[in-house]
Amino acid sequence: MCNIYWRYFHRLWLIALVDVAFSGKMKIVEEPNTFGLNNHFLAQGTRLQARTNPSPVSGPPHLHHLAGKCFSYIESTYKYEFCPFHNITQHEQTFRWNAYSGILGIWQEWEIQNNSFTGMWMREGDSCGSKNRQTKVLLACGNSSKLARVSEPQTCVYSLTFETPLVCHQHSLLVYPTLSEQLQKEWDEAEQARYDGLVTDQGYSKLLRDLFEEAGFLKRTQPKPDEPKRPQKTQQTQEQCRQDIEKKNAEIERLRSLLSQHNISYDGSTDKPKAPVTANALQERQRLRGDTGLITDLL
Repeated sequence: MCNIYWRYFHRLWLIALVDVAFSGKMKIVEEPNTFGLNNHFLAQGTRLQARTNPSPVSGPPHLHHLAGKCFSYIESTYKYEFCPFHNITQHEQTFRWNAYSGILGIWQEWEIQNNSFTGMWMREGDSCGSKNRQTKVLLACGNSSKLARVSEPQTCVYSLTFETPLVCHQHSLLVYPTLSEQLQKEWDEAEQARYDGLVTDQGYSKLLRDLFEEAGFLKRTQPKPDEPKRPQKTQQTQEQCRQDIEKKNAEIERLRSLLSQHNISYDGSTDKPKAPVTANALQERQRLRGDTGLITDLL
């Protein structure tokens, strides 16, 4: 009985195959999207394997709610999927046996220029010869959040344009307002030092990079050095402290007497006036802060 059913099924399969071969083009129905990094619908052997974990979410707070969302874009036979603060994947939508499906980059750090977040760098993607694929995501103003353009300006280095209304405000991508109060204070001090000529432009850029690394906007180029160990203070008795004070007072009187013998005036005041904040520095601080009041209206 089983053999009869098997022969009947085999005959129907041959008839269907011949009918498709002579009936012209066969309609291809696209299956539901099962692409993506570590998709549980895929077999274990075909899931995309990331080389590293994404960096923590950082940057402008009004962009943080994009984390956990993904946006697709189809160009020719390729489908791109951008998951902010996570990864970018590319899938060749053909039935070739070796169709490419892989990772173009994992979220790493921001690109910062002139006090603005200018792009998101997704690195450590799939191998591409002797290097790994990487992608720079440019943020542009748009009526809705979507991937708008994809290009490959260099081999295995991709450029994606992501449009969103969250960056339409002219100050929505300023870096300074996203820093903590302490880091803003350090930036102010760096600005003042540059205007006073105490640091070079190169030194100023180094100070800013340290600030951005501390804020988590940039990956550290090297491990943060351990703070030097401070020498332990030895406990002194009151009698030892009194003797030390007497010795220092005696030395001070000796030096004063020596200055007087040579008719040299002496000013005992130890308070030094602080360097005034220049008008240029004040203007720069105001420019750095910008006006982000309208950004909250988009949330």
